[in-house]
Amino acid sequence: MSVVRTPIILVNCKTYSEATGRRALELAEAAEAVSLETEVCIALAPQIPDIAPVAASTSIPVFAQHVDPVTPGSFTGHVLPEAVKEAGAVGTIVNHSERRLRLADVDAVVARAREVGLTTVVCANNAAVSAAAAALRPDMIAVEPPELIGTGIPVSKARPEVVSGTVDLVRRVNPDVVILCGAGITRGEDVAAALHLGTEGVLVASGVVKAKDPREVLLEFAQAITSA
Repeated sequence: MSVVRTPIILVNCKTYSEATGRRALELAEAAEAVSLETEVCIALAPQIPDIAPVAASTSIPVFAQHVDPVTPGSFTGHVLPEAVKEAGAVGTIVNHSERRLRLADVDAVVARAREVGLTTVVCANNAAVSAAAAALRPDMIAVEPPELIGTGIPVSKARPEVVSGTVDLVRRVNPDVVILCGAGITRGEDVAAALHLGTEGVLVASGVVKAKDPREVLLEFAQAITSA
C-alpha cells in the first residue's frame, strides 16, 4: 500500500468529468510519473467508484473524498470506511466545503477512520475552525477559504494571513498535525508561497484536474516543492 509523505500534493478530483472513470486513471498515471521523477508525494482523491482501479493500477496514495461515521451494518447509501480501505484508499478527506459536517460528525469520522487505519485530511475555512478541528487529532488539516475555491486566486498569496494564522493557532493546539492549504492554487509559485508560510503541502482540484496539461501543472508544483 502507498505511503503518505510530506510535503504532499493532494489532488481532489471532485465530480469533474475530466477525472471520472478512465480519465481518473489517466490523471493518476500522470501524477505517478511526476512523483517518480521528482520524488514528491502526489496523492489523488477520485470519486468512490474510481478508488479501486486507481489504487490497483498506480503506486500513488489514494484518498476517498468522504466517508461516513458508520460501522458495518444497515446504513444504505453511506460510505463505509472499511469499504474504501479495502478498495485501496489510504486516507480520506473530511468536511470539505462542498461536503460540510457538524463538528461532532467530524470527530466521529476521524475516530472511525483511525480505527480502520485511514489517514484523515480535515478541511476548514479559517484559523479558528482549523484549531477546533486540530483538537480532534486528525492527521492533517487543510485550510481552504471557500470564497477562493475554483477562482484561480491562491489563498497563499491573496490571503497569506489566513494561512500563517492557521499555522500559528493549530500548532498551539496540536503540534503534530500536518497543515496543508488549498483554494485557488494554480501555479508553482502558489505552492512555494504555501510552504514558506509554514504548510507541508497543498490540496488542489480544478487547477490540476481542469488544466490543459495536468502533468505539466503537477510537474511545476512538484518542482516548486523541491526548490522551496
